[in-house]
Amino acid sequence: EVQLVESGGGLVQAGGSLRLSCAASGFYFDDYAIGWFRQAPGKDREGVSCISSIGGTYYAASVKGRFTISRDNAKNTVYLQMNRLKVEDTAVYYCVTSLVCSSAPGGIDYWGKGTLVTVSS
Repeated sequence: EVQLVESGGGLVQAGGSLRLSCAASGFYFDDYAIGWFRQAPGKDREGVSCISSIGGTYYAASVKGRFTISRDNAKNTVYLQMNRLKVEDTAVYYCVTSLVCSSAPGGIDYWGKGTLVTVSS
């Protein structure tokens, strides 16, 4: 059974930092892209960042330069370092996986349950 378990969400002031983690199991981690989507209240899910099986990274324009994604294949874990957080980054963040990176929800094979990030002003 594929499992993606997010952690690291919480409440932070604008300008602060958080690091999200995604622990994966149930599939051959090294062969898959792992990414993050988010969903803010009243909005559609949007792709935030992704790291491919060979380490290529992709970022949404709204987070580029502030967020950094990385993976540790030995630990089957992906991290999302979020710096200079803004109020508009407030959302539930979902860890996702598919064979290749996709910015469209329809291109994702598996989803985690999500972790809430709240950025206060």
